[in-house]
Amino acid sequence: MKIHEFQAKQLLSAEGIPCPTGFVIGSPDDLTGVADQLQEGVWIVKAQIHAGGRGKGKIVKDGVETGGGVTLTRSRSEALAAAQSMLGARLVTIQTGASGKVVGKVLIEEGVDIVEEYYLALIIDRENAAVAIMASTEGGTEIEKVASETPDKIHTELVDPLVGYREYHGRNLALKLGFAYPQVKEFARLTGNLYRAFMEKDCSLAEINPLVLTGSGQLMAVDAKLNFDDNALYRHKDILALRDLAEEEELEVEAARANLNYIKLDGNIGCLVNGAGLAMATMDIIKEFGGEPANFLDVGGAATADNVARSFNIMLKDQVAGIFVNVFGGIVRCDVVAQGLVDALSQVDLTIPLVVRLEGNRRAEAIAILEQSGLALVTATDMKDGAAKVVAACR
Repeated sequence: MKIHEFQAKQLLSAEGIPCPTGFVIGSPDDLTGVADQLQEGVWIVKAQIHAGGRGKGKIVKDGVETGGGVTLTRSRSEALAAAQSMLGARLVTIQTGASGKVVGKVLIEEGVDIVEEYYLALIIDRENAAVAIMASTEGGTEIEKVASETPDKIHTELVDPLVGYREYHGRNLALKLGFAYPQVKEFARLTGNLYRAFMEKDCSLAEINPLVLTGSGQLMAVDAKLNFDDNALYRHKDILALRDLAEEEELEVEAARANLNYIKLDGNIGCLVNGAGLAMATMDIIKEFGGEPANFLDVGGAATADNVARSFNIMLKDQVAGIFVNVFGGIVRCDVVAQGLVDALSQVDLTIPLVVRLEGNRRAEAIAILEQSGLALVTATDMKDGAAKVVAACR
């Protein structure tokens, strides 16, 4: 789960990590309330969306480009005007695609006297079964580009989660970054606080980019990103409360409410499968035959006619060109899946190709249900046959 920058900074501040003073605008009424709290001076106005590249993005309002997603202003009035122009507009970045994302919240933040910029992040290193602390002098830039072009500028310390963070981890990184002694100690402390937050909050990513050194010698998080492990949210009700559904894919939200494992992709062939492994294999074989899957959709090992019908309706809302149903009946009975398909299709006028491959538990009964339904569908003998048929039909 992702949260906004301002929310990440609130959490980091609570962990003892310095962040600039800021005010969040969520509506025109908030502008009036914040106006009295802004002093004259430099303010940074930032659109809050779940996507990177905001500084290089474009704010589009009523068809007119009005600026970028991060704007430096030099007065109170400029800051308020910039926030007003962003609120409700669309921000188009390299990560949002051409349609962009609607800006529902704006952060107005005090300017910071920046001397140097650094990159600091924690991720899970599954290969080494450790938490990797990554740091670089190339703060404020795209870390993927740094990793590709100048990997020697990224320094890493691995922390065994059974041992935990030790001050030497931070000191080692600080010395590689070229910090003077006072900042070495401060960097080690700040990194320790970030590690504690990472572990206690069940984060999958904690990133400060840039981490800056100010003119007064203080280290400060000017931008921050926290992502959380969805599987651990049941024990973090406070984190779950920060979820912004408006920032998430609408169909994925609908699927989650129906307890379906659904991820929207860029292709045009809908997939309805039981089991994550079979779902991955189904997407692979569709691509093998030259097609592109439109989704990952696992109806699970205890599929019912109801959630099969819901799955089908979600795929149809995605306006796919065709659908491939690939079910291996073990715990899931093929006849239950077949009945779910009949129930779903009785509510819609299906005008796209539907290829069904059912194998395993109660297959004969399932085929009988489909044949008696009079549905316009094509049956397949195996996965290869099904993938070939659906790809050909969608062409």
